[in-house]
Amino acid sequence: MIASSLKFLKGAFMTTEQVYTPSFNSREQMQKNDCWDVEQLYSSWKVWENQMQLFAREKQTPHWPEIAAFESSWQKNPEQLKGLIETCMEIERQLSKLYTYAHLRHDEDVAEEVAKIAMSRISTILYAFRQETAWIEPALLRASELDAFIKDPTLASYRLYLEKIIRLKNHTLSQEQEELMALVGKSLETSSQAFGAFNNADLKFPDICDSKGNKHALTHGRYLILLKEKDRTLRENAFKTLHRGFLAYENTLSELLQGQVQKHVFERKARKYPSCLEAALYVNEIDPQVYFSLIQSVHEHLPSLHRYISLRKKYLKISSLHAYDLFVPLVKDVEMDIDYDTAVEWIVASLAPLGADYQETVKRGLTQDRWVDRYETPRKRSGAYSSGCYDSMPYILMNYQGTFNDMMTLTHEVGHSMHSYFSRLNQPYQYSQYGIFVAEVASTFHEELLFRYLFNQVQTKEQKAFLINQKLDAIRSTLIRQTMFAEFELTMHEKVDSSQVLTPAVLKEQYRKLNEEYFGKDFSLDAELDVECLRIPHFYYNFYVYQYATGISAAHALAERVCSEGSPAREKYLQFLSAGSSKNPLDLLKEAGVDMRSTESVKIVMRSFDQLVTQLEKFLEGS
Repeated sequence: MIASSLKFLKGAFMTTEQVYTPSFNSREQMQKNDCWDVEQLYSSWKVWENQMQLFAREKQTPHWPEIAAFESSWQKNPEQLKGLIETCMEIERQLSKLYTYAHLRHDEDVAEEVAKIAMSRISTILYAFRQETAWIEPALLRASELDAFIKDPTLASYRLYLEKIIRLKNHTLSQEQEELMALVGKSLETSSQAFGAFNNADLKFPDICDSKGNKHALTHGRYLILLKEKDRTLRENAFKTLHRGFLAYENTLSELLQGQVQKHVFERKARKYPSCLEAALYVNEIDPQVYFSLIQSVHEHLPSLHRYISLRKKYLKISSLHAYDLFVPLVKDVEMDIDYDTAVEWIVASLAPLGADYQETVKRGLTQDRWVDRYETPRKRSGAYSSGCYDSMPYILMNYQGTFNDMMTLTHEVGHSMHSYFSRLNQPYQYSQYGIFVAEVASTFHEELLFRYLFNQVQTKEQKAFLINQKLDAIRSTLIRQTMFAEFELTMHEKVDSSQVLTPAVLKEQYRKLNEEYFGKDFSLDAELDVECLRIPHFYYNFYVYQYATGISAAHALAERVCSEGSPAREKYLQFLSAGSSKNPLDLLKEAGVDMRSTESVKIVMRSFDQLVTQLEKFLEGS
């Protein structure tokens, strides 16, 4: 801890040229320790292939006759039902491991043929598994014995699992219909898969120039770095060139996005939900009012964002503020560029409130156990994520470039990974996957701890102002912008649900309207910004983005409790991480110390945002 603090104080804020950011022309040039340890799953494609033959049985029909064998016997007694459940879960567990290896190897190079074929094969098998198990839930719900079985001690460890099935009774179809839904499942993923292939493998951007005519490479990984450059010409060219790349395919991308929304509309109608939103939230036991209240609460505090936009415009000394002016630091002569090893030091140090054992697990994962695939390489999947399965370590994909944002992204993904680590360590397989509503809590909790640590370490007003600036941008990006995305996503689904077509003009008009409302009169709307809605990968998920906003709100409240109350609050938080899906997600958060059924936590963060704007304004006026 001492070494980390001293290193920070002696020159963590440095020029970009001082930072070592590896650049690779091929994956083979990377050091072993820079790559995730996929060999812990399977030592080679050959071993993976052997396990595929053992568990997937691609050439066999049915693939898993041991499941079908229970169809006529599971009602005999609780032991038979338990046997059915455990047989299905063991097969699913093995298939999940096979899928994890294939998708990690595929994301190393999304154009590589072996991994592409493997991903297609295991995806096909997973849909076949859904098809061959489609009879189970309808059969359970038809059976008069189920209520009695649930109360039997034999099924005690599966009681919550079975109760969740009963909860979905009104939205579970007949056996034949469930089999049909499973049969069409893979084809319904076409839009999402096509966008991923286009975005990560096919789309290329030309080099761009700065104000002096120097050329710079533009990639997904370098995009945010370029938006933070002082050279405004370079920022503008990065923003417009990237978005014009998507604009050139706006009709194709609009069709893909519409196809994904149509999938959700089809599923909600087939399962008789009132709306796509309710279909997405009901499964996760979330009241739609949480979604609407989030949007309403953020709208009530939009004047704070407008004030920040005006502040940016004033102190950047520009006549009009554009989207490419949103990320450049307002505090001049302060740069914060961090190599990977230093980022790990600071992340580990920031986690002290969670205890030494927690810190040691993170440190080992990031430095010795090779959880992370660190750097950008050609055709590697863009962005960052945490992944894995019940029988693996957490895996983290990064495209680390040495920026402050990269460090925050790394600790964000480590938060996900530690949530998975604790859930898998403490829960049986059936409850090991935490609910989607709480998926962004641990990640943003990590970000909050890192910000607090850094703010306490720096000494000068300039450094503190720099961090306040970064914090404001984090809230703007994670809470406010993601809420705007959530509102856009809701509108898209409502339009398709009412038989409207998502043409490029419709999508761009709606997106422009939201940007205008959220960012205010001092924000200039470039035509290129209108097409941003066509490049957001999360729009191919199913009402996911709002959870970034609720997640940062819950994380802010929980971090405050842990830092101020110490051990009791820490133990409650660790229990939350360890709970998986063993309870309702809103109840888990309430037990940890925050009630997300109330809007207060969202409002607290927005009030904090307003206070930070005031703090930054005072510094800038006095500098």
